[in-house]
Amino acid sequence: MDVQEVLRFADEMVFAKTGEHLDDLQKAILLGVWEGQKYSHIAETSYCSEGHVRNIASKLWKRLSNVLDEEVTQSNLRSTLERRQVFIVSQNFGKDFVFCNVNVSTDSQSPEVPKDRSPSTSTSDTSQPPTRLDLADAPHISLLCDRTSELATLETSIVQEKCNLAAISGLSGIGKTALSLHLIQKIQHNFEYVIWRSLRHSPPLETTLKNLIQFIGNQYPPNPPLPRGGEERSLPTSIPDRLSLLMEYLRKNRCLIILDDVQTILCSGQLAGNYRPECENYSILFRQIGETTHNSCLILNSWEPPREITALKGEKSPVRSLQLKGIGAAAAEIFRQKSLLNPETWENLINAYRGNPLWLKIVATTIQEIFRGRVAEFLKYDMLFLGDELAATLHPQINRLSELEKKLICRLSREANSVSIEQLLQNADLSPSELFNGLQSLGRRSLVEIEEQENETLFSVCPVVRQYVLSNPVG
Repeated sequence: MDVQEVLRFADEMVFAKTGEHLDDLQKAILLGVWEGQKYSHIAETSYCSEGHVRNIASKLWKRLSNVLDEEVTQSNLRSTLERRQVFIVSQNFGKDFVFCNVNVSTDSQSPEVPKDRSPSTSTSDTSQPPTRLDLADAPHISLLCDRTSELATLETSIVQEKCNLAAISGLSGIGKTALSLHLIQKIQHNFEYVIWRSLRHSPPLETTLKNLIQFIGNQYPPNPPLPRGGEERSLPTSIPDRLSLLMEYLRKNRCLIILDDVQTILCSGQLAGNYRPECENYSILFRQIGETTHNSCLILNSWEPPREITALKGEKSPVRSLQLKGIGAAAAEIFRQKSLLNPETWENLINAYRGNPLWLKIVATTIQEIFRGRVAEFLKYDMLFLGDELAATLHPQINRLSELEKKLICRLSREANSVSIEQLLQNADLSPSELFNGLQSLGRRSLVEIEEQENETLFSVCPVVRQYVLSNPVG
């Protein structure tokens, strides 16, 4: 079992028994212990204390012990999970058995699945088999504010127009993951397989291909025969062969695959959309899915779209791109949940933080804790408050910019109003080519705002980004 299989296997076992998924810290502990790391190292990489990690780990081992009906400890984790996996496969090999987070129990009664994560099938065609879901990597579904238009656009592109590749991009916290989870609820009955994979830990392409092939081919763990048309085939070892087999499955089946946190395989210090050297071969997967004929769809959630998206996208193309913006008045639901007061002032707050749901949740918490929910009192100070938590969400996005982009975003942040390309060329010490490249890349990262005024294009950065850049050395 590789690391990703371990995380998925343990999460599926816990979910089947309890209806709850492992959280990020629990997964980090599993990953670290599997790889022989000490609690101190796990604590350092997870940005928390060693004592906290030990406490969570103790509770995790108890939970796994209850799920597996045998004692699980830090020292026997690997042997226990490997033994249990072999047992499950041996008991179910040859049966119609789907190992995913929907049904992993061999009992006659399926485990209870929370309503917000339950599979649905088409009510108009009861002869269709149920959709097979593998959402073990997916986070819990959360509130989605006013994304009716975006959901409709994606549903039309994927279900009616049969697009093969779609990228959802936008700043951290804008709602890409939540939108994708709600989209699954709406359209999953149109697919035979729905698979969610996170690229948060930058898995190599061969691992991602292997995981997809195993699930679509009803193969778990690797290397028993793949049951397709009676033929016996072992899992290929080379990337070209695995890619070829995956494409075969995507042609034979209607599959919806969501890859989350795609920005982790993209490179820092370069213009938007370029890959890290060790992840460069993901471009082969994305290009082949976008350019060849098949019956499936791949959705990419990312801070910025990979370069293949910008090259291949189009209204008549099987490749589509959706750049998420902030939400409007519907953000008031966030404030209601936080019990904020003075609703007549909420619009000012939404506009200042550009309707970013995460930013609004952070500032709403501040207002609740310091001003007991009184928004009007907070706004009296006529300042844009970031705080450490909000700044921490911006830091990795600003820090990954190229030197050209850092220079340009510093220049834009010094301007109180929007500026034209002509004004930027006069003062930014950049050639037209450099300026165009920088503006285009910042736009793809959702870090510049563009407006038309009297037949002239004007550029600016939003107030939150401007405040961050002015308060923190960039470059």
